[in-house]
Amino acid sequence: MSRNFRTIWTTPERDIEVIDQRQLPHEYVVVKLQTYQDADLAIRSMTVRGAPLIGATAAYGIFLAVRELITKGLDARFLDEAFTVLRASRPTAVNLFWALDRMQKALDEAADFLEAAWNEAQKIVEEDIETCRMIGVHGLPLIERISEKKKGETVHILTHCNAGMLGCIEWGTITSPIYQAVQKGIDVHVWVDETRPRNQGANLTAYELTKHGVKHTLIVDNTGGHLMQHSMVDLVIVGTDRTTRQGDVANKIGTYLKALAAKDNQIPFYVALPSTTLDMRINDGLKEIPIEERDQNEVKYVIGKSASGKIEPVLICPETTPAANYGFDVTPARLVTGLITERGICAASEDGILSLFPEYKI
Repeated sequence: MSRNFRTIWTTPERDIEVIDQRQLPHEYVVVKLQTYQDADLAIRSMTVRGAPLIGATAAYGIFLAVRELITKGLDARFLDEAFTVLRASRPTAVNLFWALDRMQKALDEAADFLEAAWNEAQKIVEEDIETCRMIGVHGLPLIERISEKKKGETVHILTHCNAGMLGCIEWGTITSPIYQAVQKGIDVHVWVDETRPRNQGANLTAYELTKHGVKHTLIVDNTGGHLMQHSMVDLVIVGTDRTTRQGDVANKIGTYLKALAAKDNQIPFYVALPSTTLDMRINDGLKEIPIEERDQNEVKYVIGKSASGKIEPVLICPETTPAANYGFDVTPARLVTGLITERGICAASEDGILSLFPEYKI
């Protein structure tokens, strides 16, 4: 991996630049963030998306707020406002709150606000890269064992949404084991769910797998069960925006249905996650995880590239038809084979999580 493939980076002027993921795969557009409001808009508009990248963007957003506070001599309430606004930008992704809490702590202990904010945001980014690399190290043996059992034949992995490098900084979570397997010469093929309504699989996962030379096939979301019934899937790996103390997993809408199909067909269903997405304050995911409801136009319109080369939204239903747009669902721990973390693989349970992260014991 290279800095050239990072999803967020800094300029010599200490502005922040990100890839506008809404434009992929058709155009590669870079957006500059110069204020905390820019960071907030990038998160809300899904210019950036994916729990780790959201956290990193929010952290840099606080740095930008501190810089503006100092350069303009603003009241301290300006920084309080920045924290409040950024906390409200996405309700489901726990990395957002983790990153902001960490930035708050760094500033509370700092003599030099500006350097403390800069250094802490940089640390969050660099630590995420190493975390995702280690998720790959621990997830790789799962793919190796399947390859050995199949005597080197293709290992077929099904994914949902995008928890690749585009949702992180480098490596990604679900893609880190895949990239490391390919680097070792293992024959891997990925079934890529399109992931309606925003099509992150079709737009983002397919984009980055293409860039990394990984064999893949795009499928509509409802094809996964059929493939599993016909022994065309060896392993399911998904990401998560929040995982509870008991191992319930909140991820992009449709993940629950994949877990049900995997369970019915005895196919291992793993969740790849950095520990920063663990929310040990809550137990019951169905009752306690807030599910974001987004703009109905994300369902009613599909954005694509026309034959003329123009990128535009297309209405796919009667204009007056209302649409529901739930961004996430919760997969109960009983359907999860295991959690792949930066410290190893564990059961989706409180005991399993605490075996790797004993610091979370009450």
